[in-house]
Amino acid sequence: MACSKILGSTSFNPAKSTPFCKPKLSTRLNCNWPWRLVENKAPIICSLQSHCAWTCDDHLSLKSHPTRKSDILRAIDQTNETLFSTGKFGRFGGIFVPETLVDCLNKLAAEFNFIMHDPEFQAELAIALRDYVGRETPLYFAKRLTDYYKNSEGEGPEIYLKREDLNHGGAHKINNAIAQAMIAKRMGRKSVVAATGAGQHGVATAASCAKLSLDCTIFMGDLDMERQSSNVLLMKHLGAQVKSVKGTFKDATSEAIRNWVGDLDNSYYLAGTAVGPHPCPSMVREFQSVIGKETRKQAMEKWGGKPDVVVACVGSGSNALGIFHEFVRDEDVRLIGIEAAGSGIDSGKHSASLTKGDIGVYHGAMSYLLQDEEGQIIGPHSIGVGLEYPGVSPELSFLKEIGRAEFNTVTDKEALDGKRQDAYALLCRLEGIIPALEASHALAYLRKLCPTLASGTKVVVNCSGRGDKDADKVFKYQQEQMVQHLPDFE
Repeated sequence: MACSKILGSTSFNPAKSTPFCKPKLSTRLNCNWPWRLVENKAPIICSLQSHCAWTCDDHLSLKSHPTRKSDILRAIDQTNETLFSTGKFGRFGGIFVPETLVDCLNKLAAEFNFIMHDPEFQAELAIALRDYVGRETPLYFAKRLTDYYKNSEGEGPEIYLKREDLNHGGAHKINNAIAQAMIAKRMGRKSVVAATGAGQHGVATAASCAKLSLDCTIFMGDLDMERQSSNVLLMKHLGAQVKSVKGTFKDATSEAIRNWVGDLDNSYYLAGTAVGPHPCPSMVREFQSVIGKETRKQAMEKWGGKPDVVVACVGSGSNALGIFHEFVRDEDVRLIGIEAAGSGIDSGKHSASLTKGDIGVYHGAMSYLLQDEEGQIIGPHSIGVGLEYPGVSPELSFLKEIGRAEFNTVTDKEALDGKRQDAYALLCRLEGIIPALEASHALAYLRKLCPTLASGTKVVVNCSGRGDKDADKVFKYQQEQMVQHLPDFE
């Protein structure tokens, strides 16, 4: 079947569906994949009866009948048992792709399963993470930020930052990029293709390919290239070919996949986000889970226990899952994901797929999506470019559905409004740390969260990247707001 045909997207609204949850095929065009969908020998849409502890009728009444804790753990365990055979987290995920890609994805899944149990690969990866990436990253006690959020009686939670901004390349993305580049090398691939939005995954992929002598092509939306020009320059310095695509990250992803499909025998698609067909979401989450593993170890060393609350921003899901996954079975640890509300959650200009989205299929997997009544994708918006994606990880979709993780939103103004009390400015001026605008969304939620927590509660925020790439944008934004100087916080 020719690869020039186009894959239509599947959209699904639970409130309007039958108990079988069968979606309608819309006319939305996502990328140049054939119309015929292959779902890896698993039921295409809803298999909750066989893969979870509930039926679709149970799902439809989930909000009115809260899930018991034992049911949450049961659902997680059952999903873990069936993940590699179905590619699904509950009903989310799967492999909705053309037949030409199924064999390639199956080979990738087999290789991934092999290296996860291969001591030689794991030892090589551990050395790369230590000596090249710079792990482990600190779990930093933000004392001045902690003091800032104390109440009038001097009480409040203790705030810690997981410093992923200190990784080589300035973000968490390198954890996954170096591991997948090593897999590409093992599989005999000569070139790597990838898509990037904010540019951090592009830089991480370019660096990893340079280290391992792999050709590298990065696709990036023209709007993102303009907004993140410093990262474009870094990719080129690292030897990558950067190709412009009209649009943003979602368009760059479609183009990268098209390029990969054209040369499956020699090229490797290096996914940087926990989305797409199986095994991509599982691979990205697994390679990012080092964040949570270190956090558990460091928390035990610092205060002899686990975090009480873990907070992370959510774009498509890689950094959130990286720190959440280690604690997903610890039900006494609250997991809070923060999506971008953009200009406002009801404005239509946001990136809150989990908060405002419906269920559908996009880029080869089922998850929550921003879509209209016709199933057409609604363009996402956020001042944090890395949060602009109309879908989200199928695993995060699953954690939302079973009630294991909480998801809230933060507006652009709360993350950055050009004044001294926005989240970006607070961390800069109180702790001397310049966060990425994506991480600033997670930090901004502390203003709402801290007053609700008991004194001494241990809160860990995943500081997923540093703000070098955003410095020019922030300066221009501040000038637009007619703010010339940020006052001291003394």
